[in-house]
Amino acid sequence: MYKIYIKDTLLVLIDSKDLQKTKVMMGNELVAKYSGKKKYLLNFIDKAEKDSKCNCIIIYSDDLMKLWKDFKSLFKIVKAAGGLVLNKKREGLLIFRRGFWDMPKGKMEKGEKKMEAAVREVEEETGARNIVVEGKLATTYHTYKYKINKRVLKKTYWYLMHTTTSNLEPQAEEDIELAEWKNLDKFLNNKDIEVHENIRELISYYVNAVRV
Repeated sequence: MYKIYIKDTLLVLIDSKDLQKTKVMMGNELVAKYSGKKKYLLNFIDKAEKDSKCNCIIIYSDDLMKLWKDFKSLFKIVKAAGGLVLNKKREGLLIFRRGFWDMPKGKMEKGEKKMEAAVREVEEETGARNIVVEGKLATTYHTYKYKINKRVLKKTYWYLMHTTTSNLEPQAEEDIELAEWKNLDKFLNNKDIEVHENIRELISYYVNAVRV
């Protein structure tokens, strides 16, 4: 299964044999079988970009690898890395940028290793130091447009980290207005907070499946 966020619409690409259990899990609104034509995929991508009422689209195929390959061919692939950083209280380090709460992340530089990039981005965007990586957390996908009809599929490698840093300094040149420690349970329960759905899902995954 591949889960991609297009704005706040979740697009799921899945093998036909796993369709029924996924439909129950996702509570989907739209389900379709892949015809094998890339133009078919573009129709759903365009719908997700324009229709805010469509929460979930599931596209299934007997050949998931072909479906995934065809989907990726419609985008420029950008790799990024970032971190869910915790302090001694196990609060999470979040940033506020362009109207949304987010987690520190950024594009990997040429020749840079994933974990090194994740630590560098956290330090640059938040001013946090003494970062210790606890392990891998998850890999996420989301899309965005640049120029007029150019699309990017960003693959982000996330790591779970901790630090003793208390002083934070948001990176203003990257449009980061705030860098703050947040109680993650309260953050998830506050439905009025503006946060991208892929970030909300990632925090929820940590709180409900990873945290001990």
